[in-house]
Amino acid sequence: MTASIPVALSAVLWLAVTPAQARPVCMIVASTSGTILHEDGDCRTRVTPASTFKLPLSLIGFDSGFLKDAQDPVLTYRKGDPDWGGKAWTQPNDPASWLRHSVVWYSQRITRALGTAELTRYAASFDYGNADMSGDPGKDNGLERSWIASSLKISPVEQVLFLGKLIERRLPVAANAIDQTIAIVESQTAGGWTVSGKTGTAYPRKADGSFDRARAWGWYVGWARRDGRTLVFARLDQDETQQSVSGGLRARDALLGEWEAIAGSLPR
Repeated sequence: MTASIPVALSAVLWLAVTPAQARPVCMIVASTSGTILHEDGDCRTRVTPASTFKLPLSLIGFDSGFLKDAQDPVLTYRKGDPDWGGKAWTQPNDPASWLRHSVVWYSQRITRALGTAELTRYAASFDYGNADMSGDPGKDNGLERSWIASSLKISPVEQVLFLGKLIERRLPVAANAIDQTIAIVESQTAGGWTVSGKTGTAYPRKADGSFDRARAWGWYVGWARRDGRTLVFARLDQDETQQSVSGGLRARDALLGEWEAIAGSLPR
């Protein structure tokens, strides 16, 4: 069964809450069992997950034992690690701050410890997009960036199906890995709902291999709870000009701004 808010209202909402120069690609909401309740836009095409990949990576890290709890392990920045994320990226980080600040080099410590074969096995068992952890063709960099505008791709509908399995504990990982992951995901409030999720931003590639910084992808994916009901969602936008605020943060703010109207229109 599928349902959505009226087309006219949907269009007004998207125009009202989407920042200028960002094109809404998809907004999708589902029950945790996988029933699509609201779907607008192209929600079936796979693109890079960017930092939303930290949700499955957290599960992998805790299930494998590399991650212990929200504060363990504390890892330190090394010269040459990615540092474009600001001061938080050059400080020691634990799992909670890794997810909060979206620290790329912390992700790379996890992926390097696990290796490509094990990461691929986990991703395939999660039905996480194309589960391709190989990286850029011929560059052997899958452990450094397969999830950042590279080989790993996932659609918004696949995002919500994965999230539903996470919430319903239908993923092949230890219960503790799910508990620990949920505990470190940041939450916001919107219209009486508690909304928990992860942002993601990445730039597509141009024909010459360089990044198209005017066309950033912006993701916000997660779940929302209210009065015993849990819904899973994914929002994906793409910029049309270069912006000063990351696409993921703007996608998050846009979703929070429209969430009450969308949630209120959904069938029970």
